[in-house]
Amino acid sequence: MPIDPYIVLLLGTVGLAALLPARGAAADVTSGASTAAIAFLFFLYGARLSTREALDGLRHWRLHLTVLVCTFVLFPVFGLAARGLVPVLLDQPLYQGLLFLTLVPSTIQSSIAFTSIARGNVPAAICAGSFSSLIGIVLTPLLAAGLLGGEEVGFSTDSLVKIVLQLLVPFLAGQVLRRWIGGFVTRHKKVLGLVDRGSILLVVYNAFSEGMNRGVWHQVSPVRLAGLLGVEAVLLAVMLVLTWYGARMLGFGREDRIAIQFAGSKKSLASGLPMASVLFGGQASLAVLPLMLFHQMQLMVCAVIAKRRARDPEAATDADPGAATDADPGAATDADPGAATDADPGAVTDAPGGSAAHPVEGQPENRVLR
Repeated sequence: MPIDPYIVLLLGTVGLAALLPARGAAADVTSGASTAAIAFLFFLYGARLSTREALDGLRHWRLHLTVLVCTFVLFPVFGLAARGLVPVLLDQPLYQGLLFLTLVPSTIQSSIAFTSIARGNVPAAICAGSFSSLIGIVLTPLLAAGLLGGEEVGFSTDSLVKIVLQLLVPFLAGQVLRRWIGGFVTRHKKVLGLVDRGSILLVVYNAFSEGMNRGVWHQVSPVRLAGLLGVEAVLLAVMLVLTWYGARMLGFGREDRIAIQFAGSKKSLASGLPMASVLFGGQASLAVLPLMLFHQMQLMVCAVIAKRRARDPEAATDADPGAATDADPGAATDADPGAATDADPGAVTDAPGGSAAHPVEGQPENRVLR
């Protein structure tokens, strides 16, 4: 399995923050720049998402409800169950980060790209990931306050307002301006994708720099880290099995099951990072560590699954063969859905870096949301 360059960049950013953390005035500049970068990222997402497709997606409400239940009900239930692993495998700070991971919305771009490669219902994946992200802007902080405790996460009305201003307002602004800038954004999606991935790297550097300055990293031992990886591997495996076979039991067709599996088993780094920065403050670096590890794990595992789904004898006959047979597993990450078959392997964020507003080439539009 090829190692995606963006995973290396993420790990390198963490290492840079450990060796050269931003301090003083540089920390203030980095914090402001990361906030602006995430806001711009969600603005681009709003400019790319087709309002018509979002409205059409409401017709397939059973699929979207299934994804939301997986994301905001099943995941948190397993997160609460992991409390029994403290202090055997996890310590309290890592458990809080794991629980926060289970409360984060689903990804958008990786769900779309994987669904495309596996010959699933791409328009459904677009809408499912979008609805999850938008609902999560409000629901994730509320769940964090209720399950982690208001004092632990620093939850307040002000923190909710900050998250809404940083994520939801830019998205809505992008939707409003989409009429004039949507075409430009779509034509330059590869260049703007670099901005998306750079935004994530900047937020990671800022969060881990603050953690270094506050001396929180001495709390993580190699044994605890190994335990965390094992727990997350089990969590991902369970969710992948439940979303696939559970969707079959609910009567969904193959293409819909693919969309449910890839949208319902993932967690968004792009949404989770800024939320953690607002809710956890100086402890954000430990809070996002489980999310970062899970993010990389889900990309690598789902890349393999997507390729196998594409070769499944049950694969839809009307899907574009090139979308499955010629795709590089390294490109099946959070890349642009329109480029799911030839995407740059570096495009691995769950940031809204692709043209989510348009179905993948070869995916007929009349296959939308049956």
